[in-house]
Amino acid sequence: MNNTKHASILSKNGVSYLIPFILITSCFALWGFANDITNPMVKAFSKIFRMSVTDGALVQVTFYGGYFAMAFPAAMFIRKYSYKAGVLLGLGLYAVGALLFFPASMTGSYYPFLLAYFILTCGLSFLETSCNPYILSMGTEETATRRLNLAQSFNPIGSLLGMYVAMNFIQNRLNPLDTVGRSQLSTAEFETIRDSDLSVLIAPYLIIGIVILAMLLLIRLVKMPKNSDQSHDINFIPTLKRIFSIHHYREGVVAQFFYVGAQIMCWTFVIQYGTRLFMSQGMEEQAAEVLSQKYNIIAMVIFCFSRFICTFILRYLNPGQLLKILAIVACLFTIGVIFLQNIWGMYCLVGISACMSLMFPTIYGIALKGLGDDAKFGAAGLIMAILGGSVLPPLQACIIDQNTLFGMPAVNLSFILPFICFIVIVIYGHRSYVRAKR
Repeated sequence: MNNTKHASILSKNGVSYLIPFILITSCFALWGFANDITNPMVKAFSKIFRMSVTDGALVQVTFYGGYFAMAFPAAMFIRKYSYKAGVLLGLGLYAVGALLFFPASMTGSYYPFLLAYFILTCGLSFLETSCNPYILSMGTEETATRRLNLAQSFNPIGSLLGMYVAMNFIQNRLNPLDTVGRSQLSTAEFETIRDSDLSVLIAPYLIIGIVILAMLLLIRLVKMPKNSDQSHDINFIPTLKRIFSIHHYREGVVAQFFYVGAQIMCWTFVIQYGTRLFMSQGMEEQAAEVLSQKYNIIAMVIFCFSRFICTFILRYLNPGQLLKILAIVACLFTIGVIFLQNIWGMYCLVGISACMSLMFPTIYGIALKGLGDDAKFGAAGLIMAILGGSVLPPLQACIIDQNTLFGMPAVNLSFILPFICFIVIVIYGHRSYVRAKR
């Protein structure tokens, strides 16, 4: 893409938004870090506190529940003030939640960590509700979906860093004793190991909390555009009625719910999937977990490159058409994950990430097209749809806890849930393509 093309998607009415675009795009990487350092924590907390997979999945319930709870309050705040104010408040809550990991660790209890995650993700809800439509507004509507895909392309860079930190600075440093072994310890022995593991777990969160505070100060000092902040009237109920009467928006919220659920399931339970697979080949549990996380990082690298490639392809294909194609391929890969009980099943699970790379920003862009200033509330509805990441993973965890179902490993069979999610996205992509052709 030449310089003229870059300028065309990052400017409007002769005004360049390059510096604001870079700063807001950096926030995409920051919440990517938070998302993907969290996914492996389901397994980590389960081990540290001797819990089931279902109990460990409360991390995801709390994490994505925060998105749901704060989305519309964030939209009203942004409508009343500005996108920039929403970004700053989001960064503030993110930092507070991360720093609360220190007092949580002092309690030696699981539930204070859930509170810290909830506050952190309230901040992420503000960030995503602000940043996504803010990026859409930094140029013409014709290039909005491409611009959002470009910004979202930096999200997996943060995700990769989160996975790397989780693997090398948390998982590798936790005591290797598994959940069964910990259950046989005396109370004093268990508490000693637990406290040691918690001190390992909190360090990355304290560091990212400090980084977030520095980012907050930087954005506070830089002049940011106000081009989409003309209306400050909330008119909550009339606005909701108006935007939910729009077919492509209403269906987009549903599709986003199932997409986020599929993404979180595929990235969270790759560790359980790989651990079962590699332990069946004679590998010890901790080594199997670390190897599984390496495959998760490979999946994220593929996701990252695929998003850049798909952003380029969007210049030539209708967004709905490409969304449909990728969702169909994801369905085929998911079938492989379910029925292949060898390394090829893991390869299929990694391959799903290539298909998912386009989905979130494309559903987002299609759903918000033509909403104008209502995009602030429209964005909140789409962020609330992230609730899929809170509702669906615990259902999958319940299946995994059964160990075996219908003569198959339950962890394999549990991927029927992501398969159903991708079917919903196929339908949305098809309907969006048909509407665009009219």
